Formats: sequence, structure tokens, C-alpha cells
Amino acid sequence: MDHTNPEYASLCFDTGHFTFSNEDPAEAAKSFRKRIGHVHLKDIRKEKMVEAIEKGFGFRKSVLEGCFTIPGDGMVGFESVLKIVVDCGYEGWLIVEAEQNPAIANPFENALRARRFIKKLIHI
Repeated sequence: MDHTNPEYASLCFDTGHFTFSNEDPAEAAKSFRKRIGHVHLKDIRKEKMVEAIEKGFGFRKSVLEGCFTIPGDGMVGFESVLKIVVDCGYEGWLIVEAEQNPAIANPFENALRARRFIKKLIHI
């Protein structure tokens, strides 16, 4: 971000990507709050993330093995992340990314669960 012009480049802030790369998404949100242009919310199952990293899974394999999940179903601290995002004045979409095998995790049911979880945290 230090090597980009804020006038032309914003950050697509993704809680799952920061978490998977062993970064604290709340600290990242705080650091980049003025540059957040999009917010993608996904959670991580810690034991599956550890397995994916240890075994060198690619992204698709990580998805199929259940590494990623909907907000509230893993290890990401969404309460602090969403507080920072809201407090910094972000007014865009909050995109929920489940990135799961739809044959195992029903997309509609997961969307409803994620929406309820997020609504509780930010009172929308």
C-alpha cells in the first residue's frame, strides 16, 4: 500500500486472506482503514488452516477441505474488525464469502446464518 497512490488504488480488505497469512485482521483494518475500498468477510477454521499450510494445499483444495467458512463459524474476531471498519466511515458493501463445498455446506442456509451474525455485531 505504501507504493500505491490512494487516489487510484484502494484495498479489497479480506478477513480470511489476512488471517490465512497469519496477520491479525483487526490490526490490518486499523492500519489500512483510510484505504479500504471493499470488504470481504470470511472466516477460517483454525485446524483446517494449519493442515492446509502444513500440507501445502492450493486455494481450491483448501476450500474443498473446509478451511474457509462463513463469519462466526471460525477463528476471526469479527467484532473488532467490523467496529474498526464502521468507525472509519466505510459505507460500502460487506461481501460474505463462504468459499465452501456447496454439496456439504448449503449456500442459502449459510448466507442466512452469516447475515444474522453480522446484523448482531453491527446492528443493521
